Amino acid sequence: MDVTDSTLEVLSDKHLALAHDDAHGRSADMLVHDGPLRQTLVAMVSGSELREHNSPPAASLLILRGSVRVVAAQEDVVLKSGEFRGLPHHRHSVTALEDSVFILTTVTGTGEPSRR
Repeated sequence: MDVTDSTLEVLSDKHLALAHDDAHGRSADMLVHDGPLRQTLVAMVSGSELREHNSPPAASLLILRGSVRVVAAQEDVVLKSGEFRGLPHHRHSVTALEDSVFILTTVTGTGEPSRR
C-alpha cells in the first residue's frame, strides 16, 4: 500500500471506483496482515454480493460508507455507515444495499502474531 494513499477516505474512493469497473462489482485491499489477524478494506457497488461462505474463527465488519445486509441461518441484519458488528460463526452472505465500503477484520487461526 502506498503511504500517500493510505487514508480511509482516499482508499474508499479508489476502491469504489475499481469496484464500479469490476465485473463482480467488488474491490478489496488488505490493510493489515499480522499473524492470524487480517484487516481488509472492501468496496462493493449496490446490488453486488459476497455469496454464502464459511466464517473464519472470528470476524467483524465496520461500515465506512453505505449499507450492507448480512444473512446467516436465521439472522438477517442490515448494517449502515458507522455501524460495527461481529460476524456469525457459521456460513453467511453479504449484499451491498447501496455503494458501500467496509473494513473486514478476521482472525484466521491462533498462531502467534509476527513481530515487526
